[in-house]
Amino acid sequence: MTIDTDGLQHIATFCGQCNCGCPELYLDPSADEERRVVISDDFGQRIQMSVRQLADLVADARNGVLDEVLAGA
Repeated sequence: MTIDTDGLQHIATFCGQCNCGCPELYLDPSADEERRVVISDDFGQRIQMSVRQLADLVADARNGVLDEVLAGA
């Protein structure tokens, strides 16, 4: 299942090594600031967040916050 990407600016595909509908990151320039970032999953679902929330997530990842989660996976 895929999401409607009309009007969205594609930023990144996570995985991209298959045809499974990998998670993707988009920007929606027409959305309210609190919903500008769109992340889709391979089940056709999506989450929306602000650019600030994405920046916090990226900073946490850079600082190792997610390392413990990934080590247990």
